[in-house]
Amino acid sequence: MVRLGISVEGPTEERFIKILLQPHLSQKDIYVTPVSINGNVSLDRVRHELKNLAYSFDFITTFYDFYGFKGKIEAETKMTLESKIAESIKEDIRGKLIPYVQMYEFEGLLFSSPEAIASVLQGGSLNIWATSILAEFSNNPEKVNDSYETAPSKRLEKYTNYRKTTHGPNISQEIGLEKMRQMCSGFDDWLTKLEKLS
Repeated sequence: MVRLGISVEGPTEERFIKILLQPHLSQKDIYVTPVSINGNVSLDRVRHELKNLAYSFDFITTFYDFYGFKGKIEAETKMTLESKIAESIKEDIRGKLIPYVQMYEFEGLLFSSPEAIASVLQGGSLNIWATSILAEFSNNPEKVNDSYETAPSKRLEKYTNYRKTTHGPNISQEIGLEKMRQMCSGFDDWLTKLEKLS
């Protein structure tokens, strides 16, 4: 049995982990506990959180949005941010850490299925709307962009009745892990690393 602690940004991500990742990973004898830091993700907060989690779990990982990460430099990338997370903690616990940053935010994963967005949010034309956004980013949900006006969550909030903590996990449940993994290579790579912990 492997005990895995996942430091997550907030209640939406926590519910997503409980609904989709916990059941999937438990089949591989990996028992997942999401622990929310309730927003305002920064390197200092992450360092403190991971230090606390490291002594309670066999392995720890992160699930934070690139979009909302505070204190990023202009040239920051997913890889540089994940490296900074790893380097921020003491060397003796680094071997337990799999740092992960979601591009550009959790809601990007939802664009894996315009049909699921339309189904859960009950909007007849939402399928066409979400499909056109996906096409704009080469059918890659993880490229839906990093901007205050046009980040995935901002798009959903502007054009639908989207409520983050309720609808986000519900849409992801309707999509399912297999479809998300097909559409989102960064997310798939992370989940593959977690599966290998068993």
